[in-house]
Amino acid sequence: MIEQLHQLHSTIESTELHSAEDAEQFRLTYLSRKGLLNDLFEQFKLVSNTEKKEIGKLLNTVKKLAEQKLDDAQIKFIQKTHQSNKDIDLSLPSELSDLGSRHPLMIVQNKIVSIFTKLGFSVAEGPEIEDDWHNFSALNFPENHPARDMQDTFFINDSLSLRTHCTSVQVRLMEEKRIPLRAIMPGRVYRNEAISARAHCFFHQIDAVYIDQNVSFADLKQTLYLFVQEMFGSDFKVRFRPSFFPFTEPSAEMDISCMICKGSGCNVCKHSGWVEILGCGMVDPNVLTLNGIDPEVYSGFAFGMGVERITMLLYEVKDLRMFSTNDSRFLKQFESA
Repeated sequence: MIEQLHQLHSTIESTELHSAEDAEQFRLTYLSRKGLLNDLFEQFKLVSNTEKKEIGKLLNTVKKLAEQKLDDAQIKFIQKTHQSNKDIDLSLPSELSDLGSRHPLMIVQNKIVSIFTKLGFSVAEGPEIEDDWHNFSALNFPENHPARDMQDTFFINDSLSLRTHCTSVQVRLMEEKRIPLRAIMPGRVYRNEAISARAHCFFHQIDAVYIDQNVSFADLKQTLYLFVQEMFGSDFKVRFRPSFFPFTEPSAEMDISCMICKGSGCNVCKHSGWVEILGCGMVDPNVLTLNGIDPEVYSGFAFGMGVERITMLLYEVKDLRMFSTNDSRFLKQFESA
């Protein structure tokens, strides 16, 4: 063991460390828990008492030599680093960082909100977990009524579910009895649907309600015509089709001409040339009564639109799933939007 320690002493003494990487490798080889010196100290426990004094002294000498060489190297490399930092010209302009981008859904949602706030609508929000009253019953969905099957719901328990529409916020606003009421309600909604190019189990919706005296369907149509012009321009055709919603009567769906295929037919418009962008109608008198508002005095209209559908049209995105993939190549296209 004495001869081994003499050879190790010579090897350490002749070792040259030229970089921080060399110093780290030196430490791992000789001074780490699995290094040579740690192994020799373990072997030292088995040395006879007559040899312990000489071998112990030599072993400590080799260890101190290794530690000193490592300390000297680390100090030298730290000083070099400090010196190189001093050579940096702090007056030079910094490198430009990559700019992030707004999500296309938020770009479109903010634009929609901006259009309706200019028309006098306030912005309201509500919880994404709703009770049965606000999500269904107060909106003229009687228990066990077939209308409840229109919306595939994520139920949390017997009385709570993820909201299926932002119309639930409308109920909370009507409960406050602050008439006239004119508000839009943006937010995320959830429906237990199969995910495809045109549908998802969660999406973003903007609902709106206007309740006052003498509100008519003509007011609703004029409001939506103005919205389409502001959002898409004046070159697009608009049509209303009769429909059914439990909380509006009469009800309608509004379509615009498909801007992706220009009316020739594609998977987004189901090859019809038209794309539905919202449902609307006059607030059902039963809804007003359920929420403590006299339908003989007040009337109103309501509508709801999907932000994803409108974003697909504006940016000619053919697959709705792109909005939730977090693909940076897709999102970087909207840096300047």
